[in-house]
Amino acid sequence: MEFGDRVRYLRKACGLSQEELAERLDLTRPSVTSWETGKTKPRLDKLEQLASILGTSAYYLLNGEEPPSPDFSYPSGARRPVGRSGTVPMRRLGKTHAGSAVEEMEDEGTVEVPARVTEMHPNGFALSVEGDCMDRAYPDGCVVLVDPDAQPWNGCAVVAETSPGESVLRRYMRGSNTLMLSADSHSGDYEDMVFSNEETQEVRTLGVVVWFQADHDEYERW
Repeated sequence: MEFGDRVRYLRKACGLSQEELAERLDLTRPSVTSWETGKTKPRLDKLEQLASILGTSAYYLLNGEEPPSPDFSYPSGARRPVGRSGTVPMRRLGKTHAGSAVEEMEDEGTVEVPARVTEMHPNGFALSVEGDCMDRAYPDGCVVLVDPDAQPWNGCAVVAETSPGESVLRRYMRGSNTLMLSADSHSGDYEDMVFSNEETQEVRTLGVVVWFQADHDEYERW
């Protein structure tokens, strides 16, 4: 069963028509049809919302199974990413940019996240980071875990959509009249992104960064 088949099956199990599901997602029916026929997949924020409506997880929609438990046994001879004891493989859902807001992109591969972290952030999703405007804390090429349920606070790192389909990783600073998405770079070459109260309606916070892992490509054979 592919991604589109899982969406169709769960939609029907929930007693929803394509029109009803699209309405709850604030989308049009052709968007849902495109997912179910396998032509496209939803953006990151819509994927999480879709999973919530269908009573499942984004991981299941993408993989067709729930995350393996920490004592998951790999077949003899299998290759897996090296991880710390007590980790859960998680697929990267896409990429975000640490610089200027750019179009969200699908990604491939997995990252091993400590089981304790996934327990604390059950709806979290992993993203690859491109760019160096946040390299004091999150270097280019690292993977971050984003919690869509966490409420942002001043100084935390967030992934935000500044326009539909374009996301950026920045520091969150909320004032009485403005929202500022600030860079945290060694170079100091990046300007803050400042939005007035009226403009903040166009900014969607996808979630707070709660964990990250530096880029590496280590494997072991069992």
